[in-house]
Amino acid sequence: MKHAHLGLLTACLLAGTLLACHAQRRLSDAELGLTPEQSEGRKIYDAYCDRCHEPYSTSDKQGPPLKGIFRKPYMAVSGLPANDERAGEIIRLGRSKMPGFGQTLSDRQISDLLAYLHTL
Repeated sequence: MKHAHLGLLTACLLAGTLLACHAQRRLSDAELGLTPEQSEGRKIYDAYCDRCHEPYSTSDKQGPPLKGIFRKPYMAVSGLPANDERAGEIIRLGRSKMPGFGQTLSDRQISDLLAYLHTL
């Protein structure tokens, strides 16, 4: 009987581990159906934005989460309209604790980044 419980416990632990590993796997650009512009934007996001922003949570991050940023009429922290023009302005010039990236990223890169942010 002890062996049966031990086997069941082992199976449950293994199943839990496999589920946790699967849940943490990042989907590829193709799996997400990203356009080439969105895919480039995702690379830019990973290189510059992910340090402070997470799409889904703010655990250990300084900036607000960006999931659904364009699904609301106004951006949560700034209160500015949630559109490409305003978000692009914040990316270029910065705001409060966020540095500006206008000297680092080209207009094309900012456009690609905005395209990716629309997918979150």
